[in-house]
Amino acid sequence: MDRKILLHEKDIPKKWYNLAADLPTPMLPPLGPDGNPVKPEMLTPVFPMNLIEQEVSAQRWIDIPEEILDILYRWRPGPLRRAVYLERYLDTPARIYYKDESTSPPGSHKPNTAVPQAWYNKQFGIERLTTETGAGQWGSALAFACKIVGLECKVFMVRISFDQKPFRKLMMQTWGANCVASPSTETNAGRAILEKMPDTPGSLGIAISEAIEQAVTDPTGKTRYSLGSVLNHVMLHQTIIGQEAKAQLKSIGEKMPDVVIGCAGGGSNFAGLAFPFTADKINGANIEIIPVEPTACPTLTRAPFAYDFGDTACTTPLLPMYSLGHDFVPPPIHAGGLRYHGMAPLVSQCVVEGLHTPRAIDQIECYEAALTWAQTEGFICAPETSHAVAAAIQEAKKAKEEGKEKVILFNYSGHGLMDLTGYDAYMSGKLSRYSLPNEMLEKTEECLKSFPQAQARKTGKW
Repeated sequence: MDRKILLHEKDIPKKWYNLAADLPTPMLPPLGPDGNPVKPEMLTPVFPMNLIEQEVSAQRWIDIPEEILDILYRWRPGPLRRAVYLERYLDTPARIYYKDESTSPPGSHKPNTAVPQAWYNKQFGIERLTTETGAGQWGSALAFACKIVGLECKVFMVRISFDQKPFRKLMMQTWGANCVASPSTETNAGRAILEKMPDTPGSLGIAISEAIEQAVTDPTGKTRYSLGSVLNHVMLHQTIIGQEAKAQLKSIGEKMPDVVIGCAGGGSNFAGLAFPFTADKINGANIEIIPVEPTACPTLTRAPFAYDFGDTACTTPLLPMYSLGHDFVPPPIHAGGLRYHGMAPLVSQCVVEGLHTPRAIDQIECYEAALTWAQTEGFICAPETSHAVAAAIQEAKKAKEEGKEKVILFNYSGHGLMDLTGYDAYMSGKLSRYSLPNEMLEKTEECLKSFPQAQARKTGKW
């Protein structure tokens, strides 16, 4: 029995996979303030043109530059592991595999896109990147990438996570980045929020507004913004995960997974594993693909599919996505990376089409799953990752009830060694079950009602 399935470095994927080329129903376009589709050149104050070209590309495969591969070799190809000890504990006929993304220097999947984004910005002549971070995984990944490539890095970290996770800030500082709590007094967007809500825990939408503002107001023109999830080019860079997983399963003679799972906040780690398998599903494979989110922030499971801004200050284009509203301030649950108000348009379109079947799980069940995981497999997972673990356990129990030998594959998106305050809160009885109240969804409808309608277009095949 193979517990660790490894690829040789020569077998690292040499191309990124672009799901946009294979969607049965193309995505709706992002819209500008005038309601017309956004033209690529309109994004140049925020992103370099070489990344904008990837954002709008309909090309199925995009070559990974050798210089980027040289950096990725530090930890890629990543291991695929079989959760033998969890299987035994659950007494399930299912075979559970997980793609271990915790082996990167920052301990998560995020550098898979942080490195390319930093490299492409450097090639374009950019000297400084700004960004936001929730739990701190993205901020630490971009800090790492910028240091390796040779860029300055400024990170706006959601205040509740900034307070809960001081060691994430120290990781960013170790790699030379400047990390501040958001909302801050450094931007017009931050000051406006603090004036209205001085005690706000912050949100990813607010932090995005601050980071974009600092990028576009730099008089030198040498600053750009970098986003760790949601956008097409971010999903693209993450598909190295699923491609490796396919090759690893094939190398041991394992069949195609019956179930593919990932936690979903903005969608990047989920998409990285799921999109290569989504292509198989489009072509007839029988796979259930499950993005898992918190019941406290149920974007895919309870929010409408609509046009909405990606940030609180309404500086981004209007994106077609499932959204709780750009002014949504989530409850301060400990899965900070899953508190974003929207979902990647590519993931959203897959849910509209029926290719993905989203699921929401309460934080108590997720922490129960995290402890089960730690006490069987031995590893301490990030609170975000615990959602994928919880769903994998649900599916393994279901396989036992049905008496079926299923293959379950999930993405282990990051370790939780910087997130132990959340474990402490759970084990101390300070956390409670929480499902977003219906009155919050009424505010969502109010927030979105003035925007163009997003038609949920689909083929009806799934």
